[in-house]
Amino acid sequence: MKEADKKIEILDPNCVAPNLSENHDKGLELLKYLILGTLFGIVFVKAEIISWFRIQEMFRLQSFHMYGVIGSAIVTGIISIQLIKRLNVKTIQGESIVIPDKVFKKGQVIGGFIFGLGWAITGACPGPLFAQIGSGYSVILVTLISALAGTWVYGKFSDKLPN
Repeated sequence: MKEADKKIEILDPNCVAPNLSENHDKGLELLKYLILGTLFGIVFVKAEIISWFRIQEMFRLQSFHMYGVIGSAIVTGIISIQLIKRLNVKTIQGESIVIPDKVFKKGQVIGGFIFGLGWAITGACPGPLFAQIGSGYSVILVTLISALAGTWVYGKFSDKLPN
């Protein structure tokens, strides 16, 4: 058994997505991620996905806009995952893509409720946070710091939380 296979057995596949790639980008090679992230952020801004007003419309059931965006993302994700699995798609480096089966845990419902509550109150979820900050909504820095703190707290106490 290879060393990479041993690492997968040790990690919990429901919580961790290990990057076992042998190739690591350094220096200017990282610029592609900055460019891609910037373009992604521009799409978020133009599609009004980062708009606090649009998010509030969604939670008040006043508009289909965000439901359409989220729904199309889910459909795109389902199709993409099925294509990856059925066509045995490889990474750019030629490595196999392994997608472990997910196991339902009741803690996911609790976490989803807390996540949705935070999303409704702040008008931000992790995806558009940086696009909102980049658009000049500096108050979102409070949300970013809170998200990082919440992630740290979860990591620290996850073994004591309900499954």
